[in-house]
Amino acid sequence: MRYLVLTDIHANLEAMEACLADATSRGYDHALVLGDLVGYCADPNAVIEAVQFLEPLAIVRGNHDKVACGLEQPDGFNAVAKRAAHWTHDVLTPANRQWLADLPRGPIVVDELAEICHGSPFDEDAYIFDELDAVRALKTSERPLCLFGHTHWPVMFELTDGTVDTIGSGESSAGLLVLRPESKYLLNPGSVGQPRDGDPRAAYGLVDTAAMSVELFRVDYPLEITQAKVLKAGLPEVLAQRLAAGR
Repeated sequence: MRYLVLTDIHANLEAMEACLADATSRGYDHALVLGDLVGYCADPNAVIEAVQFLEPLAIVRGNHDKVACGLEQPDGFNAVAKRAAHWTHDVLTPANRQWLADLPRGPIVVDELAEICHGSPFDEDAYIFDELDAVRALKTSERPLCLFGHTHWPVMFELTDGTVDTIGSGESSAGLLVLRPESKYLLNPGSVGQPRDGDPRAAYGLVDTAAMSVELFRVDYPLEITQAKVLKAGLPEVLAQRLAAGR
């Protein structure tokens, strides 16, 4: 089985379309979506409908999804994120707002190899940035491979004989990673719609359960189109600027 892994799309339709086109050329069987479909960019309805069309084998909600549909208030958001969340809530169709509200919380077990979550397997809103954050998550996860998002930073953590190591991050965030049967892994493929590792290209992953491997990809997309949509929608200018910086 080959899984397409998408997370943190953040209403960036152009980035999502570029990832889907690239992944389709490589081949996959099912999609796994790790949350934060909306927020920040200007195409929340189109992105939701594109994800629905994919019919993901498994999907979980993200913190921006919860706020945008009204399940939670944006109390922990900064001013820019709050403004984007309120805008998103207002422009979502009632059907799409309800669909977001109905998304399940993570973690969700996919199969014998993998499970998915948004933030971490012990708290859907927790951030995993480093090996200290990863220890509890790796010990909590129920499968050899736990796929997560939320940080917008591509990285893999490996737990072997009680020791956690980081495998690839930042500039090393593309390439093939082979899973060892004696280890457990946490993998963040990076953000589709708003990368924060200094690389503005859209990020996604492919998991091959037969080969016991994960491949991470970065894809160019017409970000100037996304930027123009953000500005036209009246969203904060910084949201357009940061796309080009990958921050």
